[in-house]
Amino acid sequence: MNMLIFKCLQMALLLVFSGRYTIAEKKTQHPKRTYIVHMDKFNMPASFDDHIQWYESSLKTVSDTAEMLYTYKHVAHGFSTRLTVEETDLLTKQPGILSIIPEVRYELHTTRTPEFLGLEKTSFLVSSGKQSEVIVGVIDTGVWPELKSFDDTGLGPVRSSWKGECETGRNFNSSNCNKKLVGARFFAKGYEAAFGPIDEKTESKSPRDDDGHGSHTSTTAAGSAVAGASLFGFASGTAKGMATQARVATYKACWIGGCFTTDIVAAIDKAIEDGVNILSMSLGGGLTDYYKDSVAMGTFAAIEHGILVSSSAGNSGPSQASLANVAPWITTVGAGTIDRNFPAYITLGNGNRYSGVSLYNGKLPPDSLVPLVYAANVSLNSDSSDNLCTTGSLIPSKVSGKIVICDRGGNPRAEKSLVVKRAGGIGMILANNQDYGEELVADSYLFPAAALGEKASSEVKKYVSSTRNPTAKIAFGGTQLGVQPSPVVAAFSSRGPNILTPKILKPDLIAPGVNILAGWTGKVGPTGLSDDTRHVSFNVMSGTSMSCPHVSGLAALLKGAHPEWSPAAIRSALMTTSYRTYKNGQTIKDIATGTPATPFDYGSGHADPVAALDPGLVYDTTADDYLSFLCALNYTSFQLKLVARREFTCDKRIKYRVEDLNYPSFAVPFDTASGGSHKPSTVQYKRILTNIGTSSTYKVSVSSQSPLIKIVVEPQTLSFKTLHEKKSYTVTFTSNSMSSGTTSFAHLEWSDGKHNVTSPIAFSWT
Repeated sequence: MNMLIFKCLQMALLLVFSGRYTIAEKKTQHPKRTYIVHMDKFNMPASFDDHIQWYESSLKTVSDTAEMLYTYKHVAHGFSTRLTVEETDLLTKQPGILSIIPEVRYELHTTRTPEFLGLEKTSFLVSSGKQSEVIVGVIDTGVWPELKSFDDTGLGPVRSSWKGECETGRNFNSSNCNKKLVGARFFAKGYEAAFGPIDEKTESKSPRDDDGHGSHTSTTAAGSAVAGASLFGFASGTAKGMATQARVATYKACWIGGCFTTDIVAAIDKAIEDGVNILSMSLGGGLTDYYKDSVAMGTFAAIEHGILVSSSAGNSGPSQASLANVAPWITTVGAGTIDRNFPAYITLGNGNRYSGVSLYNGKLPPDSLVPLVYAANVSLNSDSSDNLCTTGSLIPSKVSGKIVICDRGGNPRAEKSLVVKRAGGIGMILANNQDYGEELVADSYLFPAAALGEKASSEVKKYVSSTRNPTAKIAFGGTQLGVQPSPVVAAFSSRGPNILTPKILKPDLIAPGVNILAGWTGKVGPTGLSDDTRHVSFNVMSGTSMSCPHVSGLAALLKGAHPEWSPAAIRSALMTTSYRTYKNGQTIKDIATGTPATPFDYGSGHADPVAALDPGLVYDTTADDYLSFLCALNYTSFQLKLVARREFTCDKRIKYRVEDLNYPSFAVPFDTASGGSHKPSTVQYKRILTNIGTSSTYKVSVSSQSPLIKIVVEPQTLSFKTLHEKKSYTVTFTSNSMSSGTTSFAHLEWSDGKHNVTSPIAFSWT
């Protein structure tokens, strides 16, 4: 009996110890994170039959439990996996490991435009047949395939070289694809590694778009024409993408928790293998060296395969040096407005009336004046006023039955109106501050609300602060066309200079990105808020996410018209034919300041697809040219191998210079420190033009803002006799010393009387 008791106690102690040990072990386990592992493919040991086997063996040397999430074929030689810091350190020491790069989370950069861009003048291209051979790949949140924008009526068979598939998953099967939507894939391994298994009650583990962003961007780029499209009657008309005859393939790599580089890179890899011609990516992350940037390296591989990559510049404007996606092989797109608006009117008790915008279409507010308050004066926060109308911030007894002024920023615009509604308010005025200037972004509010520009917002707030019993009323004006001036640079559009590579001007150009009507998901309402139960087929959105697919679609249009053009030639055509002035000769304005915009805001200018179809000359660039550019950045052979995925050694006999990358624009930073003695600074840039038109002679002209900069072009005349003939020229810039922070701008133009091949020049002194 005693022996039995002893054994029971022994077993109990053992269980307690084991449990404690297990708990302690769990507490001391090191957290894992996701990495992309780059391998030296060309030095695989002979003992392995294939690269996958080698990858697995290398991984098992540091972890028995780690698994490969993806293996990459085109964008990188390697795989992605989850590792602890210690395991990462051990793997780094294994032979054949080039680099281990931590995963980065990317964010999405979130009709009338065909007419605004003049695309009705290009209708002759539709019947050419070649347009339908172009396939636009869109990496985003997926697709809502039931949209009429994906109707394939009139389209013939998909080209035989296409390898894409329609992957199945929750709420999505192979029959959802057709001759318009020719491919749909999803990539979630990186996302699930970070957040755990996808909750299929809230989002579909399939190509289906539960967010709306992906459906909007893909239909903007290449949606079929849909008559009678609108959002609650706003922006009514025929909705169509930029390239209506092109095909669409979607690659879902963005989820509720964001877009992870392991998934993005896997999507790029598969898009290359499938055979897309254009790759549209309305997303972005931070800036880092190109050899550390998984997306930059992935898009380089796409360019090598003849795929033009279009990406959004970012929504961090109007702050300077706020750009994303600045690699020179990426076409970086900023945002401008179009000539359409959705007016709303605020009338104050003193009789003053101000114009704003709104997409509200519900029950109309009282036509009589009601009390008006400013959120900062009716906030629950006693120590610091809450003027942003954040959730639960308003005092119901001070808001009930009143219109509330909420400042823009901090939380979603439409969410602010719900905060006011829940507190008992009957209307909201969204007030712009200095950051947003006069930029007016329309929202489909769930209750009476309108947005005002900075000047009007300031006047309304002054009225409230100076009046004992301020009152106001809101009225709505439907859709207004012919708004001028247009375009103007959107305040949110990210700006240059390019802090990663100051001698490369970014953005490349701007395109429509404000109040754009395009297809939408059936999963959520137009505001995306959980309270919004409305269902629409089209939605109005704003962001460089919207301008990017405009350029992607225009690139598809050019590719269909000129199948032989390289990605660089297509971008050059779009850039050098862009316009920077209105018909009256005035420079495009920056809505954030109301003053003329600069190439740091709009790059080469606003896209003009009609002119881009016949640019005359182009600045063409090859993958090896980009590698020479990296040599100019003093990249080592190891760093070059990461980007190129092959051996590439900089020739010691060549003096590589960033200034010689054959880019369609010029960024010229002067170092004020080197000119401390006030001696002039001189730099020289070299460019090569390729003739893609008829034989002709071009003469150069230069316009400059500053008399302190001397610009000399040699030669001043270029004569082309044959198609694809190349001619080079140099530009020498000489500047007197100027104070740090100064900027100036100029334009260089080659013209034969018919074609004007224009390049912006941005000077800066740092």
